[in-house]
Amino acid sequence: MRLRAYFWSLGVLASAAACSPTTAPVDANAPSGSGGQVGAGGTTPPAAGGAPLASGGAPVSSGGSGGSVGTGGNVPVGSGGSGGSGAGGGPGPSELVYDYGAMVEDTGTDCVVPELADPSALSSNSKLPNPFLRIDGTPITKKADWHCRRAEIRAQAEKYIYGEKPTPDVVTGTVTESTISVHVEAEGTPIDFQASIVLPPGDGPFPAIINVGAQGGFGGIPLGEQRIVDQGVAVIYYDHAKIGTEGQAEQSRGDPNPGLFYDIYGGDHSAGLLMAWAWGASRLIDVLQAADGSVIDWTRLGVTGCSRNGKGAFAIGLFDERIALTIPEETSTAGVPLYRMVDILGKERTDHNYYGLNWLSNNFEPFVFDDTTNTSNAVKLPIDTHSLVAAIAPRGLLVLENPGEEQMGAPAGHTATIAGAEVWSALGVLGNLSYHSNVPDTGHCAYKDEYTELLAANISYFLKHEGEAPGVINPGPSGMGNLADWKDWETPTLE
Repeated sequence: MRLRAYFWSLGVLASAAACSPTTAPVDANAPSGSGGQVGAGGTTPPAAGGAPLASGGAPVSSGGSGGSVGTGGNVPVGSGGSGGSGAGGGPGPSELVYDYGAMVEDTGTDCVVPELADPSALSSNSKLPNPFLRIDGTPITKKADWHCRRAEIRAQAEKYIYGEKPTPDVVTGTVTESTISVHVEAEGTPIDFQASIVLPPGDGPFPAIINVGAQGGFGGIPLGEQRIVDQGVAVIYYDHAKIGTEGQAEQSRGDPNPGLFYDIYGGDHSAGLLMAWAWGASRLIDVLQAADGSVIDWTRLGVTGCSRNGKGAFAIGLFDERIALTIPEETSTAGVPLYRMVDILGKERTDHNYYGLNWLSNNFEPFVFDDTTNTSNAVKLPIDTHSLVAAIAPRGLLVLENPGEEQMGAPAGHTATIAGAEVWSALGVLGNLSYHSNVPDTGHCAYKDEYTELLAANISYFLKHEGEAPGVINPGPSGMGNLADWKDWETPTLE
C-alpha cells in the first residue's frame, strides 16, 4: 500500500539537516534483552509510501497549505529558500512520511540516541545482532519505532565503522544542463568542486543517477551511461576522489587522508574515505535541492558504483535519505557483505580491507581480524551490514553481485541482504528491496545482461514512479548464504 509524502520548505528541511541527534547517557553494559513476542500488525508503516509531489503542494494529514520548495541556485544550508512553510506549519522529522526519497538528509534528528559504548566494553556475538532491539535492549513493537531505531543504527555506523559525518556551515552552488558547481564552507575553510551531467533527450526536469566516479575516470559507470539515459534518466558523474583521495595501497593506514573533505576537517578526522565521499555527495544534493529544479528533479535521485565505488554508493545511500534508489555493485568488504562472514570466507577479511586502503574509519580498528591469533574481532560489532541494509528501508535498494569473483564475498552479501530483508518485511516494504547475483562470471564490474530487467524495473519504480516495486531476490547458486546459520532471533510482527 502506498501512502503519502510530505513536502515542506527548504528553510525547514535545511535546519533539520543541520541538527545532530541528541544523546543521553545510559548504562553502556545494558543487557541486550531477549525481544519476545510483539503484537500483531495491521497498520501500514509511516515510511512506506505515496507518490511524492514534485514541489510544494498541500500537506496531507497535518498543517495547512504547503509552501513551495526554495528556488534559488545559491541558497546556503540553514538559510531557507524562497518558499514558505505554509499555514499550519510543516511536519517535524518524526512525522515524515516518504515513499521514494525523504525530504531531508537525515530524518532522525529528533531522536534521542543513547550514549554509545566504547569498543572495549562491547561483548562478542558470533551471530548477527538483532536489528529489532534498541541499544538499551528493549524491542521495537511498532512500525513507527523504526524511525528512531534507524537513527541508532546510523549513530553506531558512524562511531564504529565509517566515522563522523559533519554538517557544513554553508553550501551554495549552481546547476546547468552540463555541470553542478558546489561551494562549501566549514570551520573557516572554503572548498569548491563540480560534477558533470549527461542528460537524456527531451525537456527536464529529469530523474538522475549519481555515478560514484568521474566521467571517463577510474571504474567508469558499469551500468552503462546509454542504458540509463535511454530510460529518460540523467547521469551525474561525481568525482569522489577529489573529496577523499586514496593513498598507496597497504601503506596508508595511520597517515592523514588527503582530499577536499580533509582540507576542511583535517586529515586525521574520524571519517574514513567512504564517509568523506558520502559527505561530498550530500553537498551535491544540497545544491540540487536548492536549485530551481528545471534540470534535475532532486526528489528522484539514485546512486550507483562498483567495487570501491560501490562501497561509496552504499555509504551514500545509507547516510542520505534523499536518495530514492541505491545500487551498490560487487562491493566486497566495507560494502554490503557481512563483516562477521567475510572473516570466515577469508578472501577479503576485515584486516585485508582495513589495512589495504583507508576506506573505513580508524574507529573500525578494534573490530579488525587479528591474523596473529587467527581471531575475528568483527563479532564485537553491535551491528553488522544487515543492519545497514535495513537502515535504507523503506527506500529502494538493488544489490548486484557476482559470485564468480570470490573476493567480492557474494555469500556474505546475500546473507546480509536476506537478514536485512527481515526488517523490510516487518515494515511492509519488502518489494522495495532487490538482490541479483545469478549471473555468469564475466569479470569484475563487467555488466551482466541478466541484471537488465531488474535494473530497469527499479529505475522505473523509484526514479520514474512507474510500475510496481520489483522486490526480487535472485541469488546465484555459488553465492548463497544460509540465514539460519546467522540468525538466532525472531522477526516480530510490528503494529
